[in-house]
Amino acid sequence: MIKQTILPVTPITSDWHFPNMPMRLAQVGEPDGETTPQADVLVAEPEVAKPPMYAVVMYNDNYTPMEFVVYILQSEFRHSVDSAVEIMLTIHNSSKGIAGIYPKDIAETKAKKVNSLAHREGYPLLTQIEPHQGE
Repeated sequence: MIKQTILPVTPITSDWHFPNMPMRLAQVGEPDGETTPQADVLVAEPEVAKPPMYAVVMYNDNYTPMEFVVYILQSEFRHSVDSAVEIMLTIHNSSKGIAGIYPKDIAETKAKKVNSLAHREGYPLLTQIEPHQGE
């Protein structure tokens, strides 16, 4: 007569994160699927760089009224009356002036909006962006 003995089954666990790792036998009393960490991981703080800045440059022309340029500088670039007049005079005397300095996507949006508004009003005011170095 053959005597059958039932042996306790030891569960085999593997880490699904690492499918190529060999399986190991679970320890008695250890919940299935949980393993103890083998090493600590050091996490570095992410390096965050400031985005490159672009100047929104307005160019002088002989047709756009000075009042319209001041209006644009106040409404789109949030300048005070005094600074808007000063920038407008710089544009008039130097053929161009900086309306504001922003990250690229904001500068592009502002330049397109100003060009569209000037065109809608019938003025040839040109606004473009240029890379800006320095603070």
